[in-house]
Amino acid sequence: MQALHIHAGPRALAHLRQQGLTPADVRLVPAAAGGPKGLILTHLDRHLFGKWLPQADANHRLDLVGASIGAWRMAAALLPNPAEAFERLASVYISQRYDPEPGRKMPSPQRVSSDFAKALDSFFSASLQGMLAHPRWRLHMVTSRGLGLLQRPGRLGTLAGFAGLALGNAVSRRTVGRWLERTVFSVAGQAPLQLDDQPTRVVPLSEQNFLPALQASCSIPFVLDPVHDIPGCPAGAHWDGGIVDYHFHWPFSGMAQGVVLYPHFQQQVIPGWLDKGLKRRHRATPALDNMILLAPNPAWVATLPGGKLPDRTDFKTLDNDTRIDHWRRAVVECERLADEWQAWLDQGCPTDRVQPL
Repeated sequence: MQALHIHAGPRALAHLRQQGLTPADVRLVPAAAGGPKGLILTHLDRHLFGKWLPQADANHRLDLVGASIGAWRMAAALLPNPAEAFERLASVYISQRYDPEPGRKMPSPQRVSSDFAKALDSFFSASLQGMLAHPRWRLHMVTSRGLGLLQRPGRLGTLAGFAGLALGNAVSRRTVGRWLERTVFSVAGQAPLQLDDQPTRVVPLSEQNFLPALQASCSIPFVLDPVHDIPGCPAGAHWDGGIVDYHFHWPFSGMAQGVVLYPHFQQQVIPGWLDKGLKRRHRATPALDNMILLAPNPAWVATLPGGKLPDRTDFKTLDNDTRIDHWRRAVVECERLADEWQAWLDQGCPTDRVQPL
């Protein structure tokens, strides 16, 4: 059984048939939100950013776009040794423990936010200057900035705001922009694509706002506190970038050249977090025509510990030692994804292995 499935849009498939795939062909890599599910991509990330993509020539420019754990992953790619950085990211993520305060069943958002901030500081602070000055790769991290009731809410305002957001989104994704503004923290000072589906603000990414922006991009509502008043932005609260852009169903086909290479934990590219239950928004569209997507075979996923990908429910359903054991074993197993990807490249990128999106 093959562990890796390769999917492609029509334009990307034509590219593969005509000329295969080289690192220089890849112009953008998205990285989805999804929490622990991203761990399954550890070895693919190590291979892509530590070995394959650096083979492009010095003139190659690559945009890295991420939200939530995807933002952490794409930031890790800019560290001096990406392969080691992804191995360390998996270790840090798997070993995190958030013990509840006395009298609580679950840790407070304040406790989780404080501990998470320390983890990010330890992971990135010493390398920020070099990361932001990377000669070829440009990072774009996405947050969701609150508007209206969500601009600077207390608990009741947060509940009311997200209730309104969910109800509006069920009718039309366009209504998301009444409650949240997509904020793109970009080392290039501009988004990699023209984005007009939602209100969008682009903020230059700097040493001053890198850590708060990354923490905000990972700040799941009611699990972590929002991050307020990030330097370079209007005042207000920023939450997980995946609320607006869960899997980045962006207008990639508008790129003038090259392809999008998407290491993902599933085949579907779901626009926003609140669209997970709206199957009509899970279909591929012409926006993804130039995308090559790498995802684990669902039948292979069923062989992993627990019969599924790691996910946030494991914090509630498993004790810490069991959860950590399951997640570590899953990461060991996911090396097969990278091995099969390399084998496909070595074979000349045969398109009989490629499925439609």
